[in-house]
Amino acid sequence: MVEDFFNNLLSFPCYWEVEKIEHDVSTNEVDIYIKFNSKNYKEEHAEIYFGLHDYQDYRRWRHLDILQYKTFIKAKLPRLKGVDGKVTTLESPWANLTNRHSFLFETKIIDTLIATKNQTKTASLLRCSFDLVNRIIHTSTQRGLDRRSKSKAYKQLSLDEKAFKKGHHYVSVLSNPEDGTIIDVSEGRTKESCKELFDNNLSIEQQNNIEQISVDMWAAYSIVIKDQLPNSKIVHDRFHLIQYLNKAVDQVRRREVKIIEELKNSRYSLLKNQENLTMKQHFKFEEVLQLNTAVSLAWRLKESFKGLFDCQDYQEAHSRYSDWNSFCKWEDIPEISKVATMFSKHIVGVCNALVEKLSNAMAERLNGKIQEIKTVGKGYRTFKNFRSVILFFNGGLNLYPH
Repeated sequence: MVEDFFNNLLSFPCYWEVEKIEHDVSTNEVDIYIKFNSKNYKEEHAEIYFGLHDYQDYRRWRHLDILQYKTFIKAKLPRLKGVDGKVTTLESPWANLTNRHSFLFETKIIDTLIATKNQTKTASLLRCSFDLVNRIIHTSTQRGLDRRSKSKAYKQLSLDEKAFKKGHHYVSVLSNPEDGTIIDVSEGRTKESCKELFDNNLSIEQQNNIEQISVDMWAAYSIVIKDQLPNSKIVHDRFHLIQYLNKAVDQVRRREVKIIEELKNSRYSLLKNQENLTMKQHFKFEEVLQLNTAVSLAWRLKESFKGLFDCQDYQEAHSRYSDWNSFCKWEDIPEISKVATMFSKHIVGVCNALVEKLSNAMAERLNGKIQEIKTVGKGYRTFKNFRSVILFFNGGLNLYPH
């Protein structure tokens, strides 16, 4: 019989039985009717069964499709008597009481989202609403966060910012550089948003066990880190340090190109790593370097700073940095001096960066993944949606229903 075949496929407990199958060719839909067998339930759960009170009205749950047909489960959920006379609705094995889709259909949506990274495309492929897909992203992300171990030992962290919307709207991203997962995201890049990240995701014991944290030179971050992660070293990210110097070199070039003809079309020759230069860019670089210009000197100062990395200890890093800073003051190139002054205000984190291997390289890769999410989703209007999507794809979470 068809009912027996579907009973075997669905594999529900013996007190849930397929009653009948209906299909509608005009709507391409199949309904599988499931009935509750109180006799079998009593045999299975004699110790907690005190009688059947009544049934709810029919409910309909979206299930995995059969061929070209959208498939639904229909059933009347029983209301059972309790030992104290209280009546409760028996939850079904295919879905919880609040949803109108089955656990298997939710799993299918999660798998399709991971494959497409696109909510609209997922809704189209599975012939369901965008709102359902969006709701599952939120619920599965929260489920994953609830399942995350509260006793995990973090030794290193990365804290970075990411533009959320136009007009200086940012989010703060806390990540684990050891496994490349995002721990959480908060709205803004203020002291409050940074504190929220630590308080919501790390116990006092976990905060005390952090040994290093890689972070940009944003004052709000540094203040909270010193307060809440008392045993951690602040390591300013190498990538950002060189980025500041590259920007300064380019500013010098832009200032001088107005009066020195040879500096035209030299931007990439000066900013790219030497091993990545094309032949044409290499010749241009050699030409610029031979000129007696501030930009060629600025480039040399930037390269000499890069030579400070991998110091043996903090004392050596501090000494060599002080020499470099003196050279910057001596040459007195305004754009470079401005960066050197900023570095000196954060000298502990800068010198730690010259010694430690920790950097925001993994955080930058995660930023690239976040940007991909933004691009595919064509932006996000609300922080709630943006946070859930980021954690859904990059949180390393156990997303699936039971």
